[in-house]
Amino acid sequence: MSHYVVVGAGPVGRETARLLAEEGHGVILTSRNAGSIDAGDVRTVSSDATDAAQLAALAKGADAIFMCAMAAYHRWPTDFFPIMDGTVKAAEQVGAKLLVAGNVYGYGAKAVSPLTPGLESDPTSRKGTTRHIMWQRALRSGAPAIEVRASDYLGRGAVTYFSLLALPSLLKSEPVSFLGDLDAVHAWSFTKDTARTLVAASRYTGEWGRPFHVPSQSASVRELVRRFAGALNIDIPSLLRLTSADLEGMGFDEAIEMSYLFEKPLLLDADDTEKLLGVTASSLDTMVRDTLAGQLRMME
Repeated sequence: MSHYVVVGAGPVGRETARLLAEEGHGVILTSRNAGSIDAGDVRTVSSDATDAAQLAALAKGADAIFMCAMAAYHRWPTDFFPIMDGTVKAAEQVGAKLLVAGNVYGYGAKAVSPLTPGLESDPTSRKGTTRHIMWQRALRSGAPAIEVRASDYLGRGAVTYFSLLALPSLLKSEPVSFLGDLDAVHAWSFTKDTARTLVAASRYTGEWGRPFHVPSQSASVRELVRRFAGALNIDIPSLLRLTSADLEGMGFDEAIEMSYLFEKPLLLDADDTEKLLGVTASSLDTMVRDTLAGQLRMME
């Protein structure tokens, strides 16, 4: 049995902790408000990852630390760096490996799909630059590091563009408004597949200091809306395209710089993950059902 620490009690962090516990490992799941979890030998501890000494005390003897924490979207450039720095320092102090739950923002708007793990970072947004700097911090550390990069999430409890913009309207059988090209094919990553990739990556025996992509499913926003409508047993709603002015009027300014993600096809090449880690993508319908299960439970 090994010992692991998972930083961040969101959907990916909690699922990562659950998977590790299922394998018989001891797990500490920590965040500022860790709550509770019914998942075998998982102990939840409320702590602040920016405090490297506190985190190192929790991680003493740990084989790996999983950095799954999330900062408020509008505060990434200020809040993410102290979290990452504290986590990296803790991993260095206890001699643990470091697994980072990241995303594809660092590739930037000029990147051509399919995005490959070997593609150089060229961020064109504040949030992409934040993610790039975070990964560089991990690479410069004394801890062996791997970053697992996901596209936009689907899954229970995930807070994403789709869950914020499209899902509320779908649940009310109303017209759906979304950003970008509604017919551009887009990669959707399942929170549970992201956790599976993180756990598998922790056992990787090759050279570290590299990223892996989460095996994902691809569908246009129009197709995804159709899938959700089918699962909800409702008529397919009409789709409207949001402009930057619309987003600003909604108070969702943070989405404007990231709208490029949906303006052209965005696909993920996860061949390395499938071949080297043995992880494959869940079906799109499984992702849809899990997303809806979480939403409907919240509405009860």
